[in-house]
Amino acid sequence: MSSLLSPGLFAAAALAAQPASPTPVEEVVITGARLPPLVAERAYSTVTLDEAALDDGRRLDEALTDTPGVSLFRRTSSAAANPTTQGLSLRSIAPSGAGRALVTLDGVPLNDPFGGWVVWSQLPSEAVDRVDIVRGGGAGAYGAGALTGAVILRERDVRDVLDLSLAERGGRRAAGWGRIGVGPLRLSLAGLTENSDGYTPVRGADAGAADQPLGLDALSGAIRLDGGLGARATASFRAAAWEEERGSGLAGGGSRASGQLLSLTAAAAPADGLLGWRVQAWTHGSDLSNRFVAVADDRSSTSPASSQDETPARGWGLNAAVRRSLAWSSGRLEWEIGADARHARGETRERSRFIGGAFTRSRVAGGEALVAGGYGEVSWSAGPWLATGGARLDHWRNSDGRRLERDLATGLPTLELSAPDRDGYVASGRAALRRDLGDWVLRAAGYTAFRPPTLNELHRPFRVGNDITEANPALEPERLRGLEVGASWRSGAATLDATVFWNEIDDAIVNVTLAQGPGTFPVAGFVPADGVLRQRMNAGTIRALGLEAEAGWRSGPIEVRAALALTEAEVDGGADAPQLTGLRPAQAPELSALLAVAWTPAERLRLEGRLRLEGERFEDDLNSRVLEEAATVDLRGEWRLTDTALLWLAAENLLDAEVEVSETASGVAGLGAPRTMRLGLRFGL
Repeated sequence: MSSLLSPGLFAAAALAAQPASPTPVEEVVITGARLPPLVAERAYSTVTLDEAALDDGRRLDEALTDTPGVSLFRRTSSAAANPTTQGLSLRSIAPSGAGRALVTLDGVPLNDPFGGWVVWSQLPSEAVDRVDIVRGGGAGAYGAGALTGAVILRERDVRDVLDLSLAERGGRRAAGWGRIGVGPLRLSLAGLTENSDGYTPVRGADAGAADQPLGLDALSGAIRLDGGLGARATASFRAAAWEEERGSGLAGGGSRASGQLLSLTAAAAPADGLLGWRVQAWTHGSDLSNRFVAVADDRSSTSPASSQDETPARGWGLNAAVRRSLAWSSGRLEWEIGADARHARGETRERSRFIGGAFTRSRVAGGEALVAGGYGEVSWSAGPWLATGGARLDHWRNSDGRRLERDLATGLPTLELSAPDRDGYVASGRAALRRDLGDWVLRAAGYTAFRPPTLNELHRPFRVGNDITEANPALEPERLRGLEVGASWRSGAATLDATVFWNEIDDAIVNVTLAQGPGTFPVAGFVPADGVLRQRMNAGTIRALGLEAEAGWRSGPIEVRAALALTEAEVDGGADAPQLTGLRPAQAPELSALLAVAWTPAERLRLEGRLRLEGERFEDDLNSRVLEEAATVDLRGEWRLTDTALLWLAAENLLDAEVEVSETASGVAGLGAPRTMRLGLRFGL
C-alpha cells in the first residue's frame, strides 16, 4: 500500500532481481468484474471525477462537493455529521438526511438498507479511481433511489496508494489501497483508520457546559478477489466491514454505526459480435445506536431523552444485465436489458421517557421493504449524433410495519400500532439527444424517476436537541419528472459546460412542523419549550428551476476552475401542508459556487487555493430558521519528494469563517469546522 508496505511493490522488486528474459512478456492486469459505462450517459448531464480529483486526502463525500449541484445535508461532511444525515443529494432541489441520490460501487448500492444514507467511512477515497455523477432522474439501469441522479463509483484496479495525515484537534488518518497477485487471482485490500477529538459546533457566547466536541473514531477495511472466467469474463468477490463512533456536540449524546457488505459479481464486456453481461448478488448488514439528550434552556446541562440502542437491518439484492453493441444503419447501436431486486428488513430498538434517573418506556418499530423491476435501454450513434432512450417498470412493497411501546416497570403495552401492507407499480423512463458541432456539443434530455421511502422514514422517530420528528408508515414513494438542456465547449486549454434544468417532485417527503413546545402530544409524547414537533409527510410538490455551470482554463503552470449552481426551488404543500406553499425546501441553497486556482511553479511543487461560496439556506420547513450565507477559503501545497511520494500541507477554512450549519428554535446556531491545518504524506505507484 506504500513504497514500503505494498505487496505489489514487493512482487515488483522480486521480479526486478531476476535475470532479464530475452522475450518480452505482456503484463495482464486483472480488473474488477464490471461493465463499462453506457454510451448513453454521454447524452445526459454527467460529470466524471478521475483519480487526480480524488487524490488529496479528503473524505469521499467532501471530494464530491466540488461538483456543481452536489449537496450535503446541513453543510456538514461525514467528518462531523451523524450517520443519519450523511445522505447525498444532487441539484440542491431538496436535500435530506437520507439523500435523494443512489450511490453504487461497481454496481452494488452503498446506501444503508434501513435509512438510505451512506456511511462514508466504509470506503476511503484512496480506494476509488473514478466517479461518474449522473445528474437528473436515474431511470434505466439505476432505478429506485436515484431520484435526483446516481453517483457511480469504480474501485481502483491499479497503482497502490497510502495516505497518512495529522490535523489539529487530535486528527489522525491513514488510508490506502494495495494489490497482490495470488497465482491466477488478484487480491486487493483497502483500509481506513481515522480519529479526531473534533470541534464544538456551538461556540462563543451561546455555548454552555452542555456543548461538547464532535469526536470521531472510524475504522474500515475491504478485501476483493478477482479472477478470470475463460477468455473474456471476470469474477469478483468483495467483503467489507466498518465501524465508527462519534460525538453529537452535546454532553451525553453520541452515535455508533457499523456495517458489513458482501458481493459476488461476474461480468464480461461486450465485443464485436459478442454479448456483454453482468450477474451480481450482494448482502448489506448495518446497525446504528444513538444517544439523544434534552438541553437545558441556559445550555448548562443535558439530560437523557432517549436511547436508540440498536437498529439491526439487513438488505440483499440481485441484478443482471445483458448488453450488445453492433454496427447498424451507418452508425452504432448499443442496447442493454436487465432486472434488479432489493429487499430490506430492519427495526429500531429504543428506550425513552427518562424519569427518576432511568428510562421508563421501550420501543420496537420496523418493517420490510421490497422493490424489484426490469428495464431496457438503447442508444444509437452515427457521426455527430447520439440518441438514447430507456424505460423501467418497478414494483414496490412495504410490509410487516409495526410499533410497540411498553412500560418497562410493568411490561404492559402503552402503544401498539401496525401498518397495513402496501404496494404499487411505478413506470419510469428517460430519453436524450446529443449533437457534436466541432468545438460545441449540444444535448437535451427528459426523464422520470422515483424513490420509495426508507424504513427509517416509515418507522423511526428521532430527536435533535429538543426537536422531535415522528415517523409515518403511510408514506408513498416520491416521484420526479424533469427536463434539461445543456451545452459544452472545448477550445484548446479552455472548457465550458452548462446545463439548465427543470425538475418537479410529487409526494415529496418533508419533515413538516406540526406544533411548538411545550406540550404533550399523541404518540410523540412531551415536547420541551425550546423544541418543535414534526412528522415526515408527503407534503405536496417541489418545483425547481436551475443552472449548473463549470469552466476551466490552463496556461503553462496555472490552472483555473470555476463552478456555479443556481437553483430556484419552491414547495406547493397542497391540501396536506398548505402552510408550506410558496416556501423554499429546507436545506436547499439557492446559490453555491467554487473558484479554484492551481499554480505549479516548479516540477515538484504545486499550490492550490479554493474559494467556496454558498447562499443562505433554511434549517426548517417553515423557513423560520435561517442559515446565513457562507464563504470559506482553503489552501493546499504539495511537494513531490520522489516519483512515488509527496508531502502535502492543507489549511481548511483558512480565514476561520463562522459557517452556520444548524439553528435551534431559540436561535442558537451550530457552526461548521473552524480553521484546520492538516499535514500529510502520500505514497503511490
